[in-house]
Amino acid sequence: MSRQPNVVFVLTDDQGYPPLGCHGHPFVRTPELDAFHGAAVRFEQFHSGTTCAPTRAGLLTGHYCNSAGVWHTIGGRSLLRRDEWSLAAALRDNGYRTGLFGKWHLGDEYPYRPQDRGFETVVCHGGGGIGNQPDWWGNDYFDDTYQVNGTPQHFDGYCTDAFFAEALRFIETNRERPFFCYISTNAPHSPFNVEPRYRDLYRDKTASEQYARFLGMITNIDENFGRLRAKLRELRIEDDTVLVFMSDNGQTGLGERVDDMYTAGMRGLKGSPYDGGHRVPFFVRWPNGQVGGGRSVPELTSYVDFMPTILDLCGVRTPAGRSFHGDSLAPLLRGEPGGRWRERTAVTDTQRVAHPLKWRMSCVMKDTWRLVNRDELYDIATDPLQAHNVADRYPALVAELRAAYETWWDLCSHQMDDDIPVSVGAPGQAEAVLNSHDLRNEQDHSLVWNQAQVRQGEICHGYWEVQVETAGVYEFELRRWPKEAGHAIGGGITGPDIEYRRDAIAPGAETHYTGGKALGYNTACLNLSGLPQQCLAITPGDAGATFRLRLDAGPRHVRAQFSDCAGRYGSAYYVYIRRVE
Repeated sequence: MSRQPNVVFVLTDDQGYPPLGCHGHPFVRTPELDAFHGAAVRFEQFHSGTTCAPTRAGLLTGHYCNSAGVWHTIGGRSLLRRDEWSLAAALRDNGYRTGLFGKWHLGDEYPYRPQDRGFETVVCHGGGGIGNQPDWWGNDYFDDTYQVNGTPQHFDGYCTDAFFAEALRFIETNRERPFFCYISTNAPHSPFNVEPRYRDLYRDKTASEQYARFLGMITNIDENFGRLRAKLRELRIEDDTVLVFMSDNGQTGLGERVDDMYTAGMRGLKGSPYDGGHRVPFFVRWPNGQVGGGRSVPELTSYVDFMPTILDLCGVRTPAGRSFHGDSLAPLLRGEPGGRWRERTAVTDTQRVAHPLKWRMSCVMKDTWRLVNRDELYDIATDPLQAHNVADRYPALVAELRAAYETWWDLCSHQMDDDIPVSVGAPGQAEAVLNSHDLRNEQDHSLVWNQAQVRQGEICHGYWEVQVETAGVYEFELRRWPKEAGHAIGGGITGPDIEYRRDAIAPGAETHYTGGKALGYNTACLNLSGLPQQCLAITPGDAGATFRLRLDAGPRHVRAQFSDCAGRYGSAYYVYIRRVE
C-alpha cells in the first residue's frame, strides 16, 4: 500500500435499514445512496446498538457500549469513559488529519468532547440532538449556532447542508495527506424539521405529516451524499478513500400509527431488541483497496467490528495493551471465505436506565438465530418477521446462547458502578458546564434533556459526578436558563424569544422555540458531597445564583437546586463552574 487511504464515514441518526430505495422502499427518493449501494460492499446482517450514543461508543472504540460506560442517551451515561482509546486518536497519532461534523453525543464537557478524543477539527451541536438541553439556545435546524472546537459560531442554512459543507471544506484542505472525516448527521432525528419542499415530495404518498418529513430529511441527506462523492471525484481522491455509509440504529418511531411506514419486513423500531431495532445499512467502498463491486456480505457482523476494520484497512497497528471486542471485517470486504463468522455470537441490548439490568431488552445473535429477552428464539432465515418463538424446539441452542450472553455480561459489567465524572479545574479549562441532560438519577425518574422541557419548567432531580482536578476556590453559578438566553431564574417567557423557521418546523415542535413557564423560585441551594449545604436567596431579576467554595482535588457529587415558598424544588438545569483562585 503506497499511501494510507483516507476515511470518510457518514453516519445518519435514527434512519435505520428500511428507508432506502435499494432496500425496497416503494417511494423514498435516494438515488445517490442507491447508486453507492450498487457500487459498494454491503453488509446484509450488520447490527448496531439500538439507540444513538451506545452505537457511537461502540463504533469509535471497538468495545461493546455497556463496557465503555454508554448504555443510555442521557443521565450521565452517554459519556464515553476517559480511558477508552478512540478511533480518532488512533488515526491522529498515526499521521491522519481528523475532523467531526455534526452529532457527537458522547459528552459535551472535558474530557469527553470530540476535541478531547482525537478530533482536530470539530463542528458539532450539543447533547444528543439539535434542540437538546446542552445545545445552543434556540437552535431549530436552520441558521444555527454550533461549537467549533469548543467556540460557538453561527452557520447559515439547514443543519445537514452545513455539516456536509464544513466536511467538504475539511476534505479539500487536507486532500494531500490522509484524513479521517466523520460526518454524523443530526437528521433524520426528531423533531422532523425540514424545508417544505422536501416534505412536499411525499405529501401525496403518505397520510402522515411526520413520515413525509422524515423521508424528506433522508432525501436531503441523499443529495448531500451525492455532493460528497462529486467532491471526492473532483479532487481525484475517490479511489484512495474508504467511504462508509451507515445509520446508527433502527428506524425511528414517529409517535403515531403509520400504516404505510415501510419496515423491510422486520419487527421492531429504534430501541427494540428485535432486528428492526438494530439491523442497519452498512456500505463500504475503497476502489484501490479492492473493496467494492456491488457485492453483498451475508455474515453476521457488528458495530464493534468497525474500529478494528478501519485500523486494519489503514495499516495502523493496535498497540500492546489495547484490544477489541470486535474483529476486522477486511477479509469479508475483500471477498475472502467467511465460514468462521457463522460461529461467532454478538449481543446488543437496550438499557436506558440508571443501572443496567441483566437480560433487559437483549438480543443474542448467532448466524441467523436470535435469542431475544432470554426466552424467545427466532430463525430469521425462515421467520424474518420474528413472529414464531421456537425456543421450546431447540433447548440446546437456547442454552448455548444464554451462556454466550453470560460471557458477554461478565465482559461488560465490571465497571458499571463506577463514576464517569466531568472534570472541573483542569489546565486550560476556563469553565465547565453541568447540564441537566447528564444528571445522574438513581430512581430513573424523568430528566430534563431538551429545551422544550426547560421552557415548560419540568422538574427533575439528581446529582452530577465531577472530578476536581486542581485544588482552589471555585464559583458555582446555578441557572434555570442558559447564559445565552439571559432570562431571570424565576421568570417566564411570553411568546418566542428567538427567531425560528415557522414554515419548516414539525407540528408540535413549537414548544422548543417559544414561551416559558415562570417558576417563582426564591431560593438556591448547593450541596457537594462531604461539605455542608449552602443556600442563597434569589431576587426577581437574578439570572444566576453564585456560590464560592474552596475545594480540594478529588471526586465529588454535586446537587444544585432551586425552591419556592410552596416547598416545590427541582434541579438547576445549568451550572457554570469556574476556578477563580
